[in-house]
Amino acid sequence: MPSQLNLLLIYYKFPLLVLIILGALGTVSPASGQWQILDIGTSTHMRAVHTVTPTLCWIGSAEGKILKTTDGGKTWATYQLPQADSLDFRDIHAFNKKEAIAMSAGLSQEGKARIYRTEDGGLTWQMVYQTRQPGIFLDGIAFWNKKDGICQGDPVDGRFFILRTHDGGRSWQENPIEQRPVALPQEACYAASGTSMVVQGHGSVWIGTGGSSQARVLHSADYGATWDASTTPLPAGPTSGIFGLRFLDSKHGIAVGGDYKQTQLNEPNVLTTADGGKTWTLQEGTDPAGLKECVDQSRLTSKVWNGHTPIRQNQRALVAVGPSGTSLSVNGGQSWKAIDHHAFHATSFAGSVGYAVGPNGRVGIIKNVTTYKRKTSH
Repeated sequence: MPSQLNLLLIYYKFPLLVLIILGALGTVSPASGQWQILDIGTSTHMRAVHTVTPTLCWIGSAEGKILKTTDGGKTWATYQLPQADSLDFRDIHAFNKKEAIAMSAGLSQEGKARIYRTEDGGLTWQMVYQTRQPGIFLDGIAFWNKKDGICQGDPVDGRFFILRTHDGGRSWQENPIEQRPVALPQEACYAASGTSMVVQGHGSVWIGTGGSSQARVLHSADYGATWDASTTPLPAGPTSGIFGLRFLDSKHGIAVGGDYKQTQLNEPNVLTTADGGKTWTLQEGTDPAGLKECVDQSRLTSKVWNGHTPIRQNQRALVAVGPSGTSLSVNGGQSWKAIDHHAFHATSFAGSVGYAVGPNGRVGIIKNVTTYKRKTSH
């Protein structure tokens, strides 16, 4: 029997031949769409990515650099922020090709807890927030719309650090201590790629945690003003917990995680919720197994062959990335198939086009994830 990848390659060159093979084999449903690795001319470490449209993507990297493509990854512009060589931009949010927000993660005592904003496509950047308060380590930013946004950091004095903006990130206000979520002992947020926090709708935000004896999900329904928390069954400890979150709507969400010290460890690493994050259920682990740092939603294209007639169907798929490779789920996270084995830290999709970033300047693009199925007649 031809391998899944070979069958897909043959399909693109000889579609009629594949139909004959499918007819002989019966019902098959391979998944295609492996990452195409792009040469972007740098070897800097990357953890932040935001795909605004299929052709527009912003990336944050180490060494104080921001990258942007406006032509679907064919060419990249690199922007070196002034006096920022030591900064590691681990989250980025872009509104369009001109306006973007970049967050630097690092020890606040060393001046590395900063947020920058550009309004001219990256040519110039204004530092809109910095703190040297001891112990602050920023983990991620997210925006509900062009005005309202939130930034989250690891606990200080027993509570998670929260910043909010209501002017598109031009200014940021710290939540009063009593309006910050209470943390468990040693609890923190992993990845620091903006992947452990997600916003949805009008004011809802969820944050996944680890580091303590329990992996929890913090939730606010009023733009981060007040908070509650739910405990999950995902394994947690000093180096493990929730790394990535995604909500498909106000009720249905998914969390992925693992252990960053044992990135190939085969243990439960997927959670789902159907009640807005109040309760979470363990699902089948990903393939490949191991740490998954980020999960996002892609538009999946299916072709169901009814005899000799292709019937195109569109649905949603989940794509999870991590050190061991990329996993695909077409049933809301209940089961997974491996589609690639490149190591990535974060991914971001717009429609069916996604970009992913990882170590040593690795950037990938995936333009479509497709399944082919043969509909058997009765």
